Amino acid sequence: MDVTLHLAQDPEADELLGRSPLAALVGMLLDQQVPMEWAFKGPSTIARRMGAEDLDAHDIAAYDPDAFAALLSEKPAVHRYPGSMAGRVQQLCRYLVDTYDGDAEAVWRGVGSGKELLKRLQELPGFGKQKAQIFLALLGKQLGVRPEGWREAAGAYGEADSFRSVADITGPESLTKVRAYKQEAKAAAKAKASGG
Repeated sequence: MDVTLHLAQDPEADELLGRSPLAALVGMLLDQQVPMEWAFKGPSTIARRMGAEDLDAHDIAAYDPDAFAALLSEKPAVHRYPGSMAGRVQQLCRYLVDTYDGDAEAVWRGVGSGKELLKRLQELPGFGKQKAQIFLALLGKQLGVRPEGWREAAGAYGEADSFRSVADITGPESLTKVRAYKQEAKAAAKAKASGG
């Protein structure tokens, strides 16, 4: 994996996301209840605070939980909820160590179908169906991981030329389009909920 992503809108953080499968997974895990750029900058911040150039699942899994929570809580915090997200990141890394010997890329390396890849992603701690589909779409659209049926398995997020999620962000212009799509979807859901 060595591509340029534009999810954090920060060159150093985006470079790490493009070369590190674990950083990409951790960024996706953090992408909730905070702005997307903040979430995807998180892996770079964690690596820097650990004194490393990349994230290592073994190191994170073995880190003292209180110390790891403190690491994510330092100002500026890695997430709005640094303590609980520290626990989730460690849980993800423990799963990767136990299931894939700490090799995040093994989650998708050599997988035979989009359906199987979606299943593997949904098995990751903190990855529900929607998050798994968005990450699957990111793998297919930007990272060249395209097992047979990947677009179908990613659902609407796999559609070509769409601007629904992080999978579709390749720069500032597409980021604006994705934000607009999300605002429209939120407004539509709110209107539907209020019976309007």
